[in-house]
Parts: sequence; structure tokens; C-alpha cells
Amino acid sequence: MSRAAGLARAASGTMVLILLSRLLGFVRERAVAEVFGRTWQTDAFRAAFHIPDLMYFLLVGGALSAAFIPVFSQYLATRDEEEAWRVASSFLNLVVGLLLLFAVLGMLFTPALAPLVAYRFTGQERELLIHLMRLMFPAVFLTALAGLGIGVQNAYQRFVFPMLGPIVYNLGIILGAYLLGPRIGIDGLAYGTVAGAFGNVLIQAPFVLRKARWRPILEWAHEGMREILRLMGPALIGLSVAQVNLIVSTNLASALSEGSITALNMANRLMQFPLGVFAMGISTVLFPSMSRLAALGRADALRDTFSRGLRIILFVTVPSAVGLAVLGEPLIRLLFQAGAFGARDTAATYEALLYYTPALIGLSGVQIVTRVFYSLHDTRTPVRVSLFALGTNTLLSLLFLHRTSMAHAGLALAYSITTLLNLGLYLLILRRRLRRIEGGRLARGTAASLAASGLMALAVWGVHGQVASRVDLATLSGRLVETLAPVAVGVVVYGLASLLLQGEETRSLLRLVRREKVTGAPEETG
Repeated sequence: MSRAAGLARAASGTMVLILLSRLLGFVRERAVAEVFGRTWQTDAFRAAFHIPDLMYFLLVGGALSAAFIPVFSQYLATRDEEEAWRVASSFLNLVVGLLLLFAVLGMLFTPALAPLVAYRFTGQERELLIHLMRLMFPAVFLTALAGLGIGVQNAYQRFVFPMLGPIVYNLGIILGAYLLGPRIGIDGLAYGTVAGAFGNVLIQAPFVLRKARWRPILEWAHEGMREILRLMGPALIGLSVAQVNLIVSTNLASALSEGSITALNMANRLMQFPLGVFAMGISTVLFPSMSRLAALGRADALRDTFSRGLRIILFVTVPSAVGLAVLGEPLIRLLFQAGAFGARDTAATYEALLYYTPALIGLSGVQIVTRVFYSLHDTRTPVRVSLFALGTNTLLSLLFLHRTSMAHAGLALAYSITTLLNLGLYLLILRRRLRRIEGGRLARGTAASLAASGLMALAVWGVHGQVASRVDLATLSGRLVETLAPVAVGVVVYGLASLLLQGEETRSLLRLVRREKVTGAPEETG
């Protein structure tokens, strides 16, 4: 089988499992909404997880994605496996030790960390925030261990089975909400989070334990370890900025009306759904291959793999963003409006989602663009761009809060503008680095996607208006018809319009679905 076809199969399988995980994510959000509603308690729960999340992204998101996978993949491609595992052992031992240290310190000094995520919380809100943060800090260590296991498997071109871990993680939170929530309150979500994280570790452990040639060593002087540490430093800053931006939004939202943090969080998760299924799925599968191509000096193949991957990602995420903008309110009503989550909560969440949708396009592109820099062992550029994004997001957030009446929607708009500027800056820098990125084809494909999405939006809007007036929106069946009928029409209209306007990307996506070639790398047999 060719390597390209193998990557296509891995991308398809990975996206299917990510899709299942994201769907369970919606079930999880519905469970939280149905049991607890949109209250100060849910605000505290969502704020509580920001610091543990930041620690995870600093140590695993930064160290793993930007430093470990490129170096480990390079050693597997150009040297023997034994030497690769000498480097891996040193790195894994270091990260696990740091994770344990940070988890213990985090639990001890939680009161000092709480104002970083919600500075306006006082009294019982602050006490609950501190309590939940302490309960969930063990999940940081467990989720990070699972992340390390996923990273090792990705380096071995194993992508599908590791994605079962996030599914188990979501199941843990769902069970915590429905089984423990009615008995012990919001603490049930925290315990469910820890249980889900432990289940994720159990999924990743068998392959790693079977394949690993782990050693109890920490060889600081090894050239591979030095290279990881050199790449890891800037990456810790660069990859954490997305989390810091969310923390900034959460902190500012803590001064707004009750439930603002929850509305932003739920809208962000809806926006992240197509991002996680398509952009992250394709980028995850292509990243180890891009790292290998960079290590082997195959610049043309690297450029073609990146360019085609980005065009396919935008082909899917542009209409997804437009569709969420048009159908966001009925979608929220279908997914979350039940129990303690009412019509006012749906309206507030949709207001945030409407302004979050442009961010989907920016974030989806950044997913693969940053991985090109990491493949080239360049972590300094993402740091510079990320710091620019952090400053821009903070300034725009303060501007919209103090100069407009948009409230939490202004925070979402600031985030969206920042991500689009972020992607544009990355592409300008990458074009100078790679000399060309097929910008003309990218621009034409994006313009065609926008045009086809415009036609889709008109069709969806018209169909929704007709359907909504004929069904009972108080029933689940009515909400299903209200949402799914326009979605079906939108898919057909966008597909037909895309075939007319940009046949290449449409055919590439169809080949991906049929598990054929999706990358531009020359095929290899064996």
C-alpha cells in the first residue's frame, strides 16, 4: 500500500473517531446544561478547568507537538529505534516529573491561582472555584499521560485507536453529570472529569507499554534531548496562547452577568466541533509525515502536502462556519435547551456563537500552518505570532467591552478577529520561508468556498423559515426536523455549487472519504 493511501485511511478513521468524540462532547454539554443550567455554579466549573488546561497545553501541547514528535520522528526515520527511545525516555521522564510537581503545587496554591481565571469572583463563587480546581488537578496529570501516549503512537503512524481515549474521557464527564450530579451537585462533574481522564490513560497504555523501550534515564547532554529542549522553550509560550486568550475572555466575562462564562464556553465548543473533526484530524495525521519530509530534506513534498491539506481543511470549515452562523440558534435549542437550560440561555449562547464563527476559519488554518513550522524545527516564529495574537485579543476585548454594548458577544468577536489576523500573518511568514505556498490556488479555492457557502446560506435560511413555521419546536422531533432538514439541503447545495466552482477540492475530499490519496507526497510502496 502507498504511504499516501495509508495516510488517507488514517485521516478517515481518525476523523470518524474525532466525530464520535465531538458528538459525545455535545452530549456532555447537554448533560451539564440539563442538570445544572447556566448559572454561577457552571461558570465556576468552566473557569476552574482553565488553569489545569493551561498546564496541560504548556507541558504536552507545547512540548509534545512542537518538540517531541518532530525529533522522535526524525530519529525513527534516520536512525535506529533504540537510539530514538533513549531520547524518548529522557523526555518522558522529565515531563512526567514536571507534571507531578505542578499538580501538587497547583493543589497547594489554588487560592492564588483562582483570580487568574475569574478575578471578579467573590464569596461562595470564589470558594466553589477553588474547591473545583483542587478536585480536578489530578486530571491534569492523567490527561497529560494520555497525551504522551498519543504522541508516541502518532510518531509510529498509529492514529485511529488512540482517539478512543477522548471518547472515554467524555463518557466519564457525562456519567458524572447524570449519575453523580443529582446526588452531590457540581462536584459530580469534577469527579467525572478525573474518572474520564483515568480511562483515557488506560486506553493509551497497552501499545506504549508493548512498544516502549523505556529506560529510567535523564540524559541532558544527548543531542536529541538538547534539540527537544531547544524547541520546547519557545513552544511552551507559543502553543499556550490560545488557552491564555480563552482565560482572558473568561476573566473579563466574570465581570458580566451571571452565565456569561457558560454561554461563551458552550458557543466555543460548538464552533470547535468542525475544527476538531476536520482540521485537527487532518493536521494530526499529516504532522508526523511533514516532520519526516522535513528531516529528509524533501521540501517540495512538504510544501505540496501542506498546501493540499490546508485547501481541503478550508473547503470543509468555511461552509461549516457559515452554517453555524445561520443555524446556530436551532442547533443550540436542539442540543442543549432542556431542564434548567431555557430559551434565554439559548439566545445568549447563540449571540456568542454568531460572533465566534469567523474564528473557525482562522483556527482551522492555524492548525496545519503551525505544524509546518514545527516540522522545520522552528518554534520561534509561532511564539512571535502568538504573542501578537495575545496582545491583539486583549486590546480588542477591552475595546468591545468598554466602547460597545455587546457584552460577552464582544469577547467572541475579538477572538474571531484575532484568529483571522493570526492566520494571515502565519501565511505571509510561511510564504517567505518556503518561497511559495500556492497562494493563488489557495485564494481561488477560498473564494469559491465562500461563494458556494453564500448560496448554501440562502437555501438553508429559506428552508429553515418554511420548516420552523410548520413544526412544534417544543418537542424533540420538531427540533430535529427544524435543524436537520436545512442541514441536508445545505450539504446538497454546497456540494453541487462546489463541483461547479472548485471541482479540484471537491474531488480531493471525495477521494479522502473513499480513503484514497490526499497528500501531494510521492507514493511509496512497501
